[in-house]
Amino acid sequence: MSRALARESLANEIWRACDIMRRDDNCGGVMEYVEHLSWLLFLRFLDAQEDIFEEEARIVGRTYVRIIDGDYRWSQWARRDDLTGDDLLRFVHGELIPHLRGLTGSPEREIIRSVFSDRNVVVTASGYNLKDVITIIDHINFASEDDIHTVSFVYEDLLRRLGSENRVAGEFYTPRPIIRFMTEMVDSKIGETVYDPACGSCGFLVESYLRMKSSRSLTTQDYERLQRRTFYGQEKKPLPALLGTMNMVLHGVFTPTIRRKNTLEEDIHNVAEQFDVILTNPPFGGKEGKHIQQNFPVQSQATELLFLQHIMKKLKVNGRCGMVVPEGTLFRGDAFAMVKKDLLERFSIHTIVSLPTGVFLPYSGVKTNLLFFEKTGPTREIWYYELLPSNGQRYTKGSPIQDAGFDDCRGKLRTREISDRSWIVTADEIVRSGYDLTARNPNRKRIIQQRTPNELTVSIIEKEHRILGLLEDIQKQLNSKS
Repeated sequence: MSRALARESLANEIWRACDIMRRDDNCGGVMEYVEHLSWLLFLRFLDAQEDIFEEEARIVGRTYVRIIDGDYRWSQWARRDDLTGDDLLRFVHGELIPHLRGLTGSPEREIIRSVFSDRNVVVTASGYNLKDVITIIDHINFASEDDIHTVSFVYEDLLRRLGSENRVAGEFYTPRPIIRFMTEMVDSKIGETVYDPACGSCGFLVESYLRMKSSRSLTTQDYERLQRRTFYGQEKKPLPALLGTMNMVLHGVFTPTIRRKNTLEEDIHNVAEQFDVILTNPPFGGKEGKHIQQNFPVQSQATELLFLQHIMKKLKVNGRCGMVVPEGTLFRGDAFAMVKKDLLERFSIHTIVSLPTGVFLPYSGVKTNLLFFEKTGPTREIWYYELLPSNGQRYTKGSPIQDAGFDDCRGKLRTREISDRSWIVTADEIVRSGYDLTARNPNRKRIIQQRTPNELTVSIIEKEHRILGLLEDIQKQLNSKS
């Protein structure tokens, strides 16, 4: 069988496993079967990797202590023909998952424990469905780069489907063309640390790894650094933490530092850990209580403003950041203006890319921007770019943004060209505007076109978010005077 046919055959088998789970009573939705597939792939991959580590240790005369051993090894329970479907379910629920939740003593064991703890692990209702899926996964050869490439490709496609078909998933899935552009902009190097404080499915960390890996031939020291001392992420919710960890593993990073915690619980008045590069699409539109707000110099309910302060504190001197921000962060005053003043004075904001509505549909119609800055401040001038679909249409769920959508921006960025889509604003102008960073294109003539009902709805949502922000600012000013 040719390599192409082998890849296609394996991909079809993985999709068949998804079909089996989708028909099961416990896994009817894309969220459930992607989660189920993830933890099974995780255990299968780990078992294969430990076989390699064990053989390498034997060759040099060392003893290798397995992370998962005995009856809990994949090869010991997943390949037992004597287990009925009901026996298999009893083992998984009653023995395997409790054992995995209790692992401690090493970074690898802590990662596994965090994946399986604090959540109800999705398992098929039918033990026979589970046996069929396990048989498919067991045939993946994780010693083959072709098989790993195929599985990672299918897995990324599953994450994309999860992001596009499930509104809840939108908060931890960022379209990959946006991730690739942002990662290219900050250009992380081997030897630097990369951090995502709201890592979700770890798209930014995966893309950073792939970029570093392809930058040069890796030495043993490079490999060890990339495995253990380069990629750091934090994620509040257990499901995206699982999906992100699995995404990193499938792409070749076996021990990323992915922590299950609420990033905003850290008191940033005195941070102990900083990073060279920060890439993130933090959640916005949420609210935090007083116990969280007290961790920040400028207190606010808005999660987007708290994340911005967190990032500013966690960035090393000369560090670089690329982040997604909602339009409101750019124009709002009061607490937002205070943080933006600090950002302008201590950091060099060099680029803001205004994204059109629709790039995050269907799970968000809020207009967003890509904000790039370095801890080399202060800001002198900002190069703005207004990204528009090349065909004159709008981005939608059925017509999403592609990598080529950033080509014109990439070309103009090289010389910071001024055009009908790009312009420069000085820091003095930003100060005079009350620290309003909104991308207002002075060069392009606005053409009013007939809008579809969906486009009108998105526009109304945008305006309502802006009005809400202004009303909150007014309310705070009234409260401060009363």
